[in-house]
Amino acid sequence: MEQILIVEDDSTLNNGLCQALKDAGRQLVSCECISEAKEQLALGMVTLAILDINLPDGNGLDLLKEIKDSTPDIPVIMLTANDTDKDIVSGLEQGADDYITKPFSLAVLRARVNTQLRKAHTGKDTEKYAETPYVFDYKNMIFSNNGQTVELSKTEQRLLRILTDNAGMTVKRDTLIDRLWTSDAEYVDENALSVTVKRLRDKLSAQDKIKTIYGIGYSWVKQNG
Repeated sequence: MEQILIVEDDSTLNNGLCQALKDAGRQLVSCECISEAKEQLALGMVTLAILDINLPDGNGLDLLKEIKDSTPDIPVIMLTANDTDKDIVSGLEQGADDYITKPFSLAVLRARVNTQLRKAHTGKDTEKYAETPYVFDYKNMIFSNNGQTVELSKTEQRLLRILTDNAGMTVKRDTLIDRLWTSDAEYVDENALSVTVKRLRDKLSAQDKIKTIYGIGYSWVKQNG
């Protein structure tokens, strides 16, 4: 069951948020201060948090930092009357996933909450890719073929992640080069991508899985087509 933590000291607004976000299979936990919110977070059941910035016992940005330091996968939406660039930048820099200023539409808030929940679920789903005979655990960086662990370099891991995240679709060479080699590499030989693809194929015995789309890019072939 999804659990949404609402931390807002205005009781009327807090109740309104609870009503607006009420849904089957969803639990709403209402708090009006940071200390209450910490008690709920300690239980480990929170799926998403909505935090006001100005709270009676502290600053919501401090609680945001604590959440992101301990449980970065929990989406956090900041809710505040402050709409200055400084407040917005501070929240986003500390890891806020979205930022809504008062007054706001409850319909818009619902849509943004649903968007963050979908992203969170998608992120969890893609932490592991399993397709016989392969199991790729990206979170723990464990990659296997037929139960045998395969050691991959960081670049090979990134390449594999991009390909499996886009399984069945062609990823262009330029896109792969941009995402595999960041700006800290002043020059990247065009052959580097071809070499990395070949090494990945060989290590995984994936000659039939990593398909070359000549003149365009590469594709991870989906099972059964």
